[in-house]
Amino acid sequence: MAPRKKRPFDAQAFLECVGVGKRILTFAAGAVIFSQGDPSDSVMYVRTGTMRLSVLSHHGKEAIIGVLGSGDFLGEGALAGHPVRLETATATTRSVVHVIPKRKMAALLRSEHAFSNRFITHMLARNTRLEADLVDQLFNSSEKRLARTLLLLARYGKGDKPQRVLPAISQESLAEIVGTTRSRVNVFLNKFRKLGFIAYDAEGLTVNPSLLTIVVHD
Repeated sequence: MAPRKKRPFDAQAFLECVGVGKRILTFAAGAVIFSQGDPSDSVMYVRTGTMRLSVLSHHGKEAIIGVLGSGDFLGEGALAGHPVRLETATATTRSVVHVIPKRKMAALLRSEHAFSNRFITHMLARNTRLEADLVDQLFNSSEKRLARTLLLLARYGKGDKPQRVLPAISQESLAEIVGTTRSRVNVFLNKFRKLGFIAYDAEGLTVNPSLLTIVVHD
């Protein structure tokens, strides 16, 4: 008999089971979840939705530093002793987050090994993705950055079938994430659609894993 495949740890079910706070917040697309400089007193678990992280320089210049989605943690800088948020988190689609007080999150990481392993895995993947994002911004064209962003939003690597991006993501939001104009995003999306890499209709946007060829093509 083949060994039974171990199920991945379900962080959302765990948080609901242990009753870690009852503060579950819903944000509309475009809403600010927290701002740079706000008190850093909690960690959040993203139940549904997508959001972007950005920083603002002293000269007022904004830079997008990451994109998060369902299953990610948000605001984990609170655990590193930062008294205030170092970035701004903005929902790019309707999003629901579970708020975990900083002290309770620290206690869970000490006492719940499965949850701690899940969080560490998230942080390692997040750091790797941030490094890739930096390389992406420094060396890749806006077309490749858009293709990579769509693949990340569609959670590429979690199956070979085409996956649907949440429907509320706008071309303006994609342009902000990629660092280009809405008109160029529109041109690239039309190109991807004609090549069969994406399909979109009134219900949303479907990303085919074959879009990866745009990212790896020299």
